[in-house]
Amino acid sequence: MRQIYKASVILSFYNEENNIPELIKRLRNVFVKLLNNNSLESYELIFVNDNSTDDSERLLRTELVHKDIVIINMSRNFGTVECLLAGMENSSGDVVIYLDADLQDPPELIENLISSWRNDPDAEIVYTTRNTRHGEHWFKLLITMLGYRLIKKISDIDLQVDSGDFKLLSRRAVNEVLKLKEDRPYMRGLVGWIGFRQIQVFYDRDPRFDGAENTKNKLLSRKVIYYWIDRALISFSDAPLKIVLFIGIVFSLFSTFYIFVVIAQKIMGISLPGWSAIMASILMIGSIQILMLGFIGLYVGSIFRETKNRPKYIIKEIVR
Repeated sequence: MRQIYKASVILSFYNEENNIPELIKRLRNVFVKLLNNNSLESYELIFVNDNSTDDSERLLRTELVHKDIVIINMSRNFGTVECLLAGMENSSGDVVIYLDADLQDPPELIENLISSWRNDPDAEIVYTTRNTRHGEHWFKLLITMLGYRLIKKISDIDLQVDSGDFKLLSRRAVNEVLKLKEDRPYMRGLVGWIGFRQIQVFYDRDPRFDGAENTKNKLLSRKVIYYWIDRALISFSDAPLKIVLFIGIVFSLFSTFYIFVVIAQKIMGISLPGWSAIMASILMIGSIQILMLGFIGLYVGSIFRETKNRPKYIIKEIVR
C-alpha cells in the first residue's frame, strides 16, 4: 500500500459565494478523517479564482487563518481548464484531486479516490464515472450523453464516457500533463493522452448545492459550443477533415456521372427546361464547399493560435 504524505485539492471557480462555505466545511471533514486514519500527513485546498465578481474571494480570505487554504487569483477570466492548470503548477501534493466547486461532485468521494490509488501500486490516475446526474434537465442529459459518445468515437485516444472533471492524479501524472503546452487544452483529453494505468470509481452526481441554475455553462451557450468544438473535437481528432474529404469525393463522383448524363441527353435530343434544378444544385454544392472551408478554417485557426505562443493564463496573486 502506497503512502500519501500530502494531498492537494484544486477547485477552479467563478462566482460561487453560495457554495464556498459548505464546500470548505465538507472538504475539511473529509481530510480530518483521513488525517486521523493516518491515510496522509497533510493537505492543501487550492481555490483558483477565475476573476469572480461576487463575494467569493472575501469569504476565502476569512478562512486563511486555518492554514489549509491557498487562493490563486487570475488576472482576468481565462476558463476552467486554464485555472486548473494554474492550480496544478502551484500544488505540492503527492496526489492532486480536482473537482467542481458547485458541490455536484460530492467531496466525500475523495476518501474513496485516495483509497483506490493507495491500494493499486500501478495506478497513476483515478477517474470518476457518474451513474446518475440529479437536478439536470433530460434534454441536457441527452445531448451530453450523445456528445460524449461522439467525441469518444472519433477521437484518436480512448476517452471515458460519462466521466467529468473529478479525478485524482499522481504527482507523476500531473508533471506529464504540465509538459503539454498546447493552446486551449482539453483536460479530459490530456489526461487520457498521457496514458498510464487508470482506475474507475462510480458515484451519483448531486444537484447544485445552492439550487440555482448554472447560467455560466448553459447547454447551447456560445461558451459551451466553442468548448466542445475548439477543445474536445479539434484537439484530439481529425475526423471532421476526413468527413469533408469523403463528402467532396462523393459529390465529385456524382458530378462526373451527371456530366455524362447531360451529354447523353444532348445526343438523344432530350431537353430539360428551367433553371430550378441548376440553382438547387449550385446552392447544395456551394453550401458543402463552405462547410468544408469552415472545418479547415478551425484547424488553421488552431495552428495560428499555437504559433503565437502566448501563455495560457496570467496569475495576479497567490495568497497563502
